[in-house]
Parts: sequence; C-alpha cells; structure tokens
Amino acid sequence: MTAAAQTWGETGRARYTFRLRVSSTANALLLAEWDRCRWVWNECVAKSKAVHAHNRVHPEDRQTCGPVQLSAMLTEARARIPWLCEGASVPQQQLIRDFGKSRAKAMKDIKARLPMRQRAGMPKWKKKRDASPTFEYTRRGFRLKDGRLRLAGGIVLTVVWSRDLPSDPSSVRVYRDGLGHWYASFVVETGSEPLPETGCVIGIDWGVKETATTTSNDPKFLAKTTMARKAADAAISATKAALVEMGRKHARKVHLVHPAHTTMDCADCGARAKHALPLSERTYTCTACGASRPRDKNSARVMSPSYRWEVPPAPGWSQPG
Repeated sequence: MTAAAQTWGETGRARYTFRLRVSSTANALLLAEWDRCRWVWNECVAKSKAVHAHNRVHPEDRQTCGPVQLSAMLTEARARIPWLCEGASVPQQQLIRDFGKSRAKAMKDIKARLPMRQRAGMPKWKKKRDASPTFEYTRRGFRLKDGRLRLAGGIVLTVVWSRDLPSDPSSVRVYRDGLGHWYASFVVETGSEPLPETGCVIGIDWGVKETATTTSNDPKFLAKTTMARKAADAAISATKAALVEMGRKHARKVHLVHPAHTTMDCADCGARAKHALPLSERTYTCTACGASRPRDKNSARVMSPSYRWEVPPAPGWSQPG
C-alpha cells in the first residue's frame, strides 16, 4: 500500500519558523493573551460535555456544538466580560475553529468505530501548568513592519530573521517551547525547485522494536522503554514530514509504504517467507527461486514503487493504483 505523492511543479504552502526576542512587556502581554485563549478553549470543552450529557438524556432534542454555536457563545462572552474583550478576537476565533476540527475528527472516529488506540480523542482541558502557549493569527491579525512582528492587541515582537520569506505570509503561529523560547512560524506560498532527474530510487526502512540488545549492523532504531518508543515515534514522524516536504519542494515523489511483510517478500519472484526473519539473520534467501542478497537490499527493492509494478502481487498485496 502506497500513499501517492501530490502533484509536483505546482505552488504549495510551507512553514518558515524564526526565533523571537520577547521583551518583558511583550511576554506579559502574550501570557495574558494565552490566559484568555485557554479560558475560551476550556469553555468550549465544557460546552461540548454539556451538549453530550444533554443528548444522552434527551435524544429527541439533540443539540449541536459546532463552530457556529461556539462563535456565538464567544461573541456573547466578549460583550459580557471586559477582561475577555481586552484581548484580540482573532486568536480566540481561530481557537474555536481548531476546537471544532478536533471535535469533528473525534466524532468521526467514534462513528467509524475505530479501536480506542486509533481514535484522536475528544478535546481535553488546557491546564495552566501543562499547556504550552500557542496562538494562530490570520492575515488580518498581524503585520510585518520594519522587520518586527505586530500582533493584534498591540503586541510587538522582534523576529530573528535567519532567511528571507519567499512571499507574504498568510498566517502566523506564535508559540513557546518547553524551554521558554518563543517562536513565530509563518505560512507562505512557495514554488517547487526541481532538481535534475537521476532515475534512481531509494528505500528507507525504519521502525521501533522493544529489545534489550542492539547491534551496530541493525538498521532499525531500537527502544527499550515506553518513553523511548514514544520519543522514537516522534522523531520518525518529524523525519517523515521533513522528507515529504523536501520531496515536494524538489519535485521528487515520496511513497509511504506499508511496512507489513517488507522483510518477508522476495524482490525477485514476490514469494513470501512462511516465517518472519529474526534480526540476527542479515541475509534473505528465497525458498521459491533461491535468490539470496542482504536483507536490507531486498527490503529496499520490495519497497520500491517500480518493483511493485513489475512483480505480480503476492498473497495479501494490493496492486498500486
């Protein structure tokens, strides 16, 4: 199973992230803005829970909790609460849209009856000590002037420009990491920069496995604990996203291949081994055609999209479309 790459050569969107120098005044304003946004998010969570409880008791009078209802609730709250009205409406409205998308995804997973471990989960409370400040500003909520980022609400931030933006940004995300550093992530329109064609294909095999030993020849990243596996998963996800983005930028097709049976199938005849190969066995030998080659080279050929067109699908495969 492969995920086909998007159309190449067309303009797309990319994020350009820069470090921010935040004064004590700007830092206080940002934290105050985050308190308001966090309050809005938690009110949305409370409204969602109330609607869910009402629908369970009164199924004949079902209520909804979409962005329209939440936006109306925010408008009423801003007119009633002066503290909330002191903040900009742009990040608060964007937070409601993000909440609506998150809740809609959770409801979709529930309706599809996905296993619990695969569900996105309903939006949860944002606690002051746990949630990192994050703001989303659309084009009408910020502007760049004299190299500084000016946000709605009178917040002025100094951007450490390490490179030029290819075009005017359409939105910006301002956030603080776990070390207390502030960043601005701009979304801009970009075009592809095709590199010369080489006619070569490369396969990358990665995975996480719980084990107590490791060998220098093993191509897989081995993790021994749950936290280590989670860290490895996060690193793999970030690498995958960067690889897809670079492929789009330089007009290279990236196919995400399902990892099932990539080490058990023969790259010559497509036959599948009856048993999974242990990590200690570094050479793949096909019992059907007798082909023998290093295990990783065989897996790389199996993952190659061109191979999947040339070799008839083995049992359990689906022909790529």
